Amino acid sequence: MNAQFKRGILELCVLSLLVDRELYGYLIIDELSEHIDVSENSIYPILRRLTKDGHFETYLKESSQGAPRKYYRMTEKGFVHYLELREQWDSFIGGVYHIINQGGKKNEDIHRRFASSIEKKKHE
Repeated sequence: MNAQFKRGILELCVLSLLVDRELYGYLIIDELSEHIDVSENSIYPILRRLTKDGHFETYLKESSQGAPRKYYRMTEKGFVHYLELREQWDSFIGGVYHIINQGGKKNEDIHRRFASSIEKKKHE
């Protein structure tokens, strides 16, 4: 995936995972990794910044598998921030889909239209 695309949307993805549940860092990365190629180096700075900005609270919880884990819980401020980002994303992605779908929704359609356009130019 294009790094620029990813960089711009990871914060919203992290917030989305924490809207209605509390998770620890590794689990956040694991769930994101099921859909997006991410690493600890990209997620932990986002978690630190969102916590510093008051969007998350953290607490330690004992683990049966080693050291206590730091859990992240969304605050009211974080929820408002999430709703704002989500609204911006929905508007943005709607506009993007409108524009790119003008070129055709399926690769076969796009290839067929492009080939037809080239054929017309050859006969002009």
